[in-house]
Amino acid sequence: MTRFPKGPLHVSVYQPFATALDAFPADESPTTEEHRYGPEFPATHPLANGPVVSPPHSVEGFVREFLRELNYGQGVALKRSTVNDQYLALARTVAHYLAARWLETGRTTRQSGAKTIGYLSAEYLLGRQLGNALLATDLRDIVEEGLAACGINLATLRAQEVEPGLGNGGLGRLAACFIDSLATMNIPCIGYGIRYEYGIFRQTFVEGRQVEQPDAWLALGSPWEFPHPENAVRVDFGGHTQTYADEDGTPRTRWVPEWNVLGIPYNYMVPGYHNGRVNTLRLWSAVATKAFDLAIFNSGDYAEAVRAQTFAENISKVLYPEDSTPQGRELRLQQQYFFVACSLRDFIDRELPQDFDLADLPDRIIFQLNDTHPVIAVPELMRLLVDERKMDWDQAWAITQKCFAYTCHTLLPEALEVWPTDLLGRLLPRHLEIIYRINDEFLTEVREAFPGDEMRIRRMSIVTDYPERAVRMAYLATVAGSKVNGVAALHSQLLRDKVLPDFSEFWPDKFTNVTNGVTPRRFIRLANWNFSRLINETIGVGWVTDLDRLAELEPYAEDADFRARFREVKVANKERLRMLLEARDGILLPHDHMLDVMVKRLHEYKRQTLKLLHIVSVYEQIISGEVDPASVTPRTFVFGAKAAPGYRMAKEIIHLINAVGARINSDERTGGKLFVAFPANYNVTLAEKLIPAADLSEQISLAGKEASGTGNMKFALNGALTIGTDDGANVEIRKLVGDDNFFLFGMTEPQVAELQAQGYVPSHVYETNPLLKRAMDLLASGHFTEGNRESVAPVVSDLLYNDRFLTLADFQSYIDAQAKVDAAYADEDAWTHAAILNVARTGFFSSDRSMRDYLDRIWHTKPLK
Repeated sequence: MTRFPKGPLHVSVYQPFATALDAFPADESPTTEEHRYGPEFPATHPLANGPVVSPPHSVEGFVREFLRELNYGQGVALKRSTVNDQYLALARTVAHYLAARWLETGRTTRQSGAKTIGYLSAEYLLGRQLGNALLATDLRDIVEEGLAACGINLATLRAQEVEPGLGNGGLGRLAACFIDSLATMNIPCIGYGIRYEYGIFRQTFVEGRQVEQPDAWLALGSPWEFPHPENAVRVDFGGHTQTYADEDGTPRTRWVPEWNVLGIPYNYMVPGYHNGRVNTLRLWSAVATKAFDLAIFNSGDYAEAVRAQTFAENISKVLYPEDSTPQGRELRLQQQYFFVACSLRDFIDRELPQDFDLADLPDRIIFQLNDTHPVIAVPELMRLLVDERKMDWDQAWAITQKCFAYTCHTLLPEALEVWPTDLLGRLLPRHLEIIYRINDEFLTEVREAFPGDEMRIRRMSIVTDYPERAVRMAYLATVAGSKVNGVAALHSQLLRDKVLPDFSEFWPDKFTNVTNGVTPRRFIRLANWNFSRLINETIGVGWVTDLDRLAELEPYAEDADFRARFREVKVANKERLRMLLEARDGILLPHDHMLDVMVKRLHEYKRQTLKLLHIVSVYEQIISGEVDPASVTPRTFVFGAKAAPGYRMAKEIIHLINAVGARINSDERTGGKLFVAFPANYNVTLAEKLIPAADLSEQISLAGKEASGTGNMKFALNGALTIGTDDGANVEIRKLVGDDNFFLFGMTEPQVAELQAQGYVPSHVYETNPLLKRAMDLLASGHFTEGNRESVAPVVSDLLYNDRFLTLADFQSYIDAQAKVDAAYADEDAWTHAAILNVARTGFFSSDRSMRDYLDRIWHTKPLK
């Protein structure tokens, strides 16, 4: 906690600040204990619960606090400080103000005894924190003016911040949006996750191929986190179990672990928007229980002396370690158990009163399982209640079933985690025993409901024997959870009908839908500042916490002046992006092009190959002379995507996109009408510049494969039109914005299922579609790879002879839809009209609305007053 000297700061903000001593009056040197540290307060005094720091309502007040942090926090004078010094000082100055609200939030939450949301997620893709903190505290103008008085540009310091790469894509960004909304809505929440030392990798391209580099996001300091090693939690692994009788003669089981690590909590503040609430994100870092063996070190075996620490730190070293090896697979399970074991113990031991009756635990917490990664928390809570707190099994199970809810984020069978019992038994022997008992008792219930139906029993068993004996974590979450939800209307229906149909039949009331949403604070107010000002001037400021108010913009779609101002904002956003990519990547975007954007994880079901085929087809028609370049709509195609390190086909697709882009961008025959950009290392920071500049949003996954998507929502809310299939949240977007303002193409999910049942032959589509054949042939010829056909063969062959996600089947429909895009874009006024309607009609996709749905349908709690 920062202690401030008494009295006013006798210095003008318009004077230079030469040294630390220059910034303070000579008579205020801290000589007494009280002066240095502030007065002591009795426990009943309000200040005993934390500092009371008023916001720096004046520029001078801010400058004073900033310089104090720079001088005494960083230990440098202003004129000798680096940009990093200045950024860290600014971040801590803002953090100190937030900390007062944060401590007060914790105090009032504990006093109220309110139910808390424990959000368990392996990913949190937070983005930069400084801009969001300034927005939440409404300090931006004061800070900007104060820094200017010191000769510092706020934008420079914001650019210095390194984004924490603690997520892989939509799952992690969704978690970040949700905890933002919960704080803004005054809902007690603790987000729990892992403080990955290197997070997701930093993507680079070498000769067009993805190369992963460590993401050293902590290297220059992390001013937003508060470590608490004194609150470390011990996490056990391995060993065996023992049975014994307790003092009452009741049979009990104890776990005798073989080894353990410590989890160190790092707290991050999650501020609500202009409401004074600051919730907590608690991330765990693994360290060894005995980090250093001095005796071994003194014997000369230096590596062995720190082996335990190295081994422990591997657990929180990187997000999603490559799991194609047995060691990588085991490390993933270690990660998952590590963070949920820390989190459950933390909440029970530190967040609840010491005399709390755990029979009432469901009244104080519900743990939301963000996909299957944290599901091992179910047997862990049972172990804590039964083995450590000596609770009766049936009572413990009844409590556990009320303390968890499960969100499924996928429809892909391979994405539903399955852990071999051999691995579980070796790493977590007691948990496997608990899972077996849960499964046995569950299957007894199923047999009573469906006597004689042993095939159903096999289908519903948590433990499967094929292809190896393993635990199906999605099934465990469904059995244990009070509710199971999908993340878009179509996804939730398919979850019931195709992924978990037997469970849906057995527990029809357990399944529900909560369509995803995004926070308007970061993705409109912060990312699209000029557009936000236009909205404020038009309908007022309340929309930031009530996104349904965007509907008030709809009449202005008919206003020519508003449409003109809307276009001016889009042009300015494009110029901002152009400047960023030139500085960041050396990419110089053309002027006056449609910005056609596809940014998302690289996965075959998302069909970046379909976008690539469209580009190649347009290019082929130009160079073959079939189409005059003058008649082609000028387009810049922007990709952003990372491939998982072990996903070979995804990496081949990235290489092919880069190869195609390099050739097209250098071919003068296109007349400058086509340009392909693939900036490396797409992240939240880049998204905040790219999304507001986009004209066309590519949401082209195979129908029935995308759970929801959130990029589609961000683009629509920032005035991009969507070309997409009826998949995920696209269905809801199209219904809201209207068919005239959405470019629909492709098969529906039932049509996909029908084609696959008939026997899909992609080579037949290739042979019978001349446009497709010419594009594929051009790719296969090595035209884009300097004659090297082998480098494109993996992708081309897979499309021709496998095409699991029906890219070729949807090609012609996609090309036809793109022709409609060209025609619509040619009418600038009509396009702008449609873009405004997209914004006005998509307020539904606020994460605030998502949270309201969770509160009503799953968590059954209310905001604090």
